[in-house]
Amino acid sequence: MAITNLPPELGAPPGSDRRVLLIGASRGLGLALAQQWVRGGWHVTATVRGSGRTPLHDLAGNCSGQIQIETVDITEPAQIAALRTRLADRMFDLLFVNAGVTNQPEGTVAETSTDEFNRVMVTNALGPLRVVETLHNHVEPAGTIAVMSSGQGSVANNVSGGHEVYRGSKAALNTFMRSYAARHSAGHRTLVLMAPGWVRTEMGGPGARLGIDESIPNVVRTLDTLRGKRGLHYVDYLGRTVPW
Repeated sequence: MAITNLPPELGAPPGSDRRVLLIGASRGLGLALAQQWVRGGWHVTATVRGSGRTPLHDLAGNCSGQIQIETVDITEPAQIAALRTRLADRMFDLLFVNAGVTNQPEGTVAETSTDEFNRVMVTNALGPLRVVETLHNHVEPAGTIAVMSSGQGSVANNVSGGHEVYRGSKAALNTFMRSYAARHSAGHRTLVLMAPGWVRTEMGGPGARLGIDESIPNVVRTLDTLRGKRGLHYVDYLGRTVPW
């Protein structure tokens, strides 16, 4: 996704104080989310995994301080804890965990190596919940915690098979978030499992049905619509409920 200079009208409006912590924004959907929230005037704290320069750094250079970049690998608990320390007493209206991986769609789960199974499951299911559990106290009491899921995480909709390990990782993520929601049912936060659609990115591939500009503005719009609606919502980019 090419990053261009943002015109002045897309900068933060005077007095804007909405804040998002975006985990996983170096490229693809995460980068597009960062750009969309900048366009909406949000203050964005976004993370990358390594120390190298990414397109997010180019975007930040065009945003007059609207983006702060942090580093975290969500497969490393010590790095998540270190991020919590660096955030200190900062609070956010929205925590969005976007980081995730895919794998080769061919083959059954039984044909997948243990190392590959662990890589996908830890990154897509365990890591995001570690982030949520570690950082939820940095989200306003009536704020939103969202995690990037997938329509392929729906057990009910799995009538064609394929992508077995990826599907399983997202179904596990959904289940873990449902457990989190049950443990925090007395709270007032909005919890969201977001299915962005099949999007043309490096991860989604060139044959995907949607362009980034068809998915991400609608993802942000749907999150805004859900703001203040407590409890767990499993929805797609257009706000439609996805069956479990």
